[in-house]
Amino acid sequence: MQKTFTFIVLFLLLGVANLLAQSADIGIKATLAAGEVTSVATDKIVLQTKDGTIEVVLSDKTEYKRIPPENPILPAAVASSFSEIGVGDKLLVTGKVSEDKKLISAKAVYLLTKSDIAQKNTKEREEWKTRGISGQIKAINPTTKEITVSVRSIIGSKNVMVTPKDQARILRYAPDSVDYNQAVASSFSEIKVGDSLRALGDKNTDGSTLSAEKIISGAFQTIAGTITAIDTEKNEITINSIQTKKDITITVGKNSVLKQFPAEMAQRMAQFQIAQASGIQPGGQGGTRPPQGNAPGGQGGAGFRGGGGGGSIDDMLERFPNITVADLKVGEMIAASSTKGANTERIIAIKLLSGVEPFLKTPQLPQGGRRNGQGGQDSGFSIPGLEGADFP
Repeated sequence: MQKTFTFIVLFLLLGVANLLAQSADIGIKATLAAGEVTSVATDKIVLQTKDGTIEVVLSDKTEYKRIPPENPILPAAVASSFSEIGVGDKLLVTGKVSEDKKLISAKAVYLLTKSDIAQKNTKEREEWKTRGISGQIKAINPTTKEITVSVRSIIGSKNVMVTPKDQARILRYAPDSVDYNQAVASSFSEIKVGDSLRALGDKNTDGSTLSAEKIISGAFQTIAGTITAIDTEKNEITINSIQTKKDITITVGKNSVLKQFPAEMAQRMAQFQIAQASGIQPGGQGGTRPPQGNAPGGQGGAGFRGGGGGGSIDDMLERFPNITVADLKVGEMIAASSTKGANTERIIAIKLLSGVEPFLKTPQLPQGGRRNGQGGQDSGFSIPGLEGADFP
């Protein structure tokens, strides 16, 4: 019986090691706890888990192991020490948990440092930039398992044919969650037309096809409206939606991205969208040229160069000025992307953009044309940069 129990615990630890490496939190169990370090003292560590705060009681018999970020499994852990643990690190602690789940007497402490996590995330971000694509699904062929994804750049969009490899990892964003690390295992059958999709893998020479080793999809939406109230303490903004004419509360979480769209650039891109929808060739006679050169805005401007290569929307967004909830004002118009959840009156922002009035106030498109929002939603507007969630 004891051997069986030990085997179950070991199996559970092996299973959660990779989750710990990805900053996920498994909470408090009977013989283990996992979370983020909030304080360190000589004889104890305070850990914040998804189930609440727990004190890790240390002894001279406690073992310390460090999980390497490049191989985040427990058998790969190397010897460590108490002195390596700091605030912000991730820990997986084994031992006896008290009945009230307030204490755990540590038998072993498995450590993933904050710096290792940052290094791992930076490496993965760079890989997704060079070997990844993101866009909106336009078509799916279940027979050949080919997914047609519309990928946007500064000067327009192109279709990329994505095909999963035999052992491809397929994930889906959890409802009401904007966290990549909370994505759940999924399957090809759950991928839908209109979803936002990110894929990582091998591209062909011209980037028109991608053989994917990792795919993550989700149903997203873009909402926009005029700010009616701001609560800086709660990091919440209330807008009156231009789509539904109802109030929606936008919560800004720790992973939310808040940016200011440079005014002149927003105006030019909105005009360019109208020209494209009207069938006017960019740069042609009477046409509107795509935004190029340095992004306007003077001091603190984006400094983005569209150049001849077109650049990616994500690269453009990264160079926009960062803002906070305190920078926003009642009466201005903003737009935000989020997952589609059951609650239509409250969302958690993945990305939030101010300075988007040119996109929201442009005249009706000619000949009954419409622009679609993300997730297939007919929002009547299209704002570059609000294409769902980022990785990681």
